[in-house]
Amino acid sequence: MDQTKDMVLKLIDKVRPYLQRDGGDIEVLNVEDGIVYVKMLGACDGCMAIDVTLKQGIEALLLENVPGVIGVVNVD
Repeated sequence: MDQTKDMVLKLIDKVRPYLQRDGGDIEVLNVEDGIVYVKMLGACDGCMAIDVTLKQGIEALLLENVPGVIGVVNVD
């Protein structure tokens, strides 16, 4: 596994308990060309706050902490 994906997975594992507390979860599907592809699960799937969670939460965290990451995309 490459270093970028490893760093992404470690950060996702840190936020996962907060998502799970609200009945949701997140799965990292792939990291390719600086884009992190994720699938939101449980209560997160279809939640009205999903865009805020992804962009202002998860994406902001990854952009700040993982060199090379340029965005996060939710795959339905």
